[in-house]
Amino acid sequence: MTNSHSSNNTHPPGPLAGIRILDLTWVLAGPYAAMILCDLGAEVVKVERPPHGDVARTTGPFVNNESMYFQSVNRGKKSISIDLRSSEGHDLFLQLVDKADVVMENFTPGVMDKLGIGPLTLLERNPRLVFASTSGFGQTGPMRDKPALDIIVQGMGGVMSITGYPDEPPARPGTSIGDICGGFYTAIGILAALRERDHSGRGQSVDISMLDCQIAILENAVARYFATGQEPGPLGTRHPSATPFQAFPTADGWMVVALSWGIATQWEIFCAELGLPELVGDERFDTSFKRTENHAQLEPVLFAATRKQSTEHWVSTLAQYGIPIGPLNTIGQAVQQEQIAAREMITTVHHPVAGDVTMAASPLKLSRTPGRVYGAAPQFGEDTAEVLESWLGVTPEQTEQLVQSGVVLTEGGPDIAAYLSA
Repeated sequence: MTNSHSSNNTHPPGPLAGIRILDLTWVLAGPYAAMILCDLGAEVVKVERPPHGDVARTTGPFVNNESMYFQSVNRGKKSISIDLRSSEGHDLFLQLVDKADVVMENFTPGVMDKLGIGPLTLLERNPRLVFASTSGFGQTGPMRDKPALDIIVQGMGGVMSITGYPDEPPARPGTSIGDICGGFYTAIGILAALRERDHSGRGQSVDISMLDCQIAILENAVARYFATGQEPGPLGTRHPSATPFQAFPTADGWMVVALSWGIATQWEIFCAELGLPELVGDERFDTSFKRTENHAQLEPVLFAATRKQSTEHWVSTLAQYGIPIGPLNTIGQAVQQEQIAAREMITTVHHPVAGDVTMAASPLKLSRTPGRVYGAAPQFGEDTAEVLESWLGVTPEQTEQLVQSGVVLTEGGPDIAAYLSA
């Protein structure tokens, strides 16, 4: 790839080819959702605020003063910059809305209405539009007007209360699941609305609350709470209702083992290979439920045994019996696995300033039209002229007049060198 978002003609069009998206989102939750849709072939036009654009552009790490954080969630998109507070910029955006299938935003509720481009206004103008809003607490309820970031909804949603180890301070999961889950559900909501539009011919608004999404992913924690009345707590790497189902120390690191429910022979084989045949006849441990109930007595015995051999030894030995097992990898080890390479889950794209940028690829493996990375993230405003021409027929001369009047920008963005030296 030779530019920020070039297309390889040897690939078939993605399943969302022809879908046009105006992406007003910023930082992570919204951009991640838009990136999923972009990987599926939609034309995603990132509408950035002048003069600096998405604040994620100032988030490190940096390569040649280009944010790799920004690259990781904005790949393949286009960037335009319009001053939505100017009357001419406002009108120009509305013209783009006429040509769009989707508008995405993740501001605090009410911001889009104050700009005169809220869902009721835009749906009245373009009845086929899907208007997707991602926010901390959603568009309704007593907390709708309050801002929230990832860790806020993780804390309020209960996720942090079951993460980490007992009797230790709360722990944040190692990835931003508050934002990421909001992004997932936003993409799902948009796809559902587009599918429904095929039948009704009508668009609609999509309201995604990051806090709602945290509640939604609690699965058995919510079920256990209502079934037992007891508060679930942190269990380290353990499963709340299956044992062994956790990380185990080895002579040179860690491994993860998850014995399958209902296959009693796996427990017998596991004990035999660990040199602990006496555990098989122990009534405290003869079912997964009992092993979970008596975990405090069982874990030290298992840990002492697994520490006697290397991770590779245990993985190769136990895997041959069909026992689910794997190494507990670092990020560096994870991205270098043969399986990851076989699935083409790491890709490199070329950025005109940062050079070659390596990132995670799309996991969406459709048989005919798979998801894929269409290119690097755009530079600020680099596609303003091209989008205005292809969507609205605006000539380069007219775009230059808009630039001169300050309505749009075709280049700019934050001064990262000055930002880093401040």
